[in-house]
Amino acid sequence: QVQLVESGGGLVQAGGSLRLSCAASGRSFSINAMGWYRQAPGKQREWVASITSGGTTTYTDSVKGRFTISRDNAKNTAHLQMNSLKPEDTAVYYCNADAWAVVGGWGDYWGQGTQVTVSS
Repeated sequence: QVQLVESGGGLVQAGGSLRLSCAASGRSFSINAMGWYRQAPGKQREWVASITSGGTTTYTDSVKGRFTISRDNAKNTAHLQMNSLKPEDTAVYYCNADAWAVVGGWGDYWGQGTQVTVSS
């Protein structure tokens, strides 16, 4: 199993910034891609950004130019720098990892989520 723990959420005014972090832990695991998803009240969970083990990044159109995903493979961490935040960015943000673990094999792992609220 791979455990993912997010941190860094909070309340911020429109135009402000937040930096989310995701830390992975477990016994004998290897992470391929990592990503961030979000779920706003009454809406389905949506993909926000992804980064491969080699550092290739992709973003959903609504956050391009405002959000930056990064990772530290040595520390098994990922981050999402969110700038120029808008009220429509308000959601619970989830970290995701496509990983292999000695217990469980390949799997899609999720964190518990961290709340981001952007006030207008």
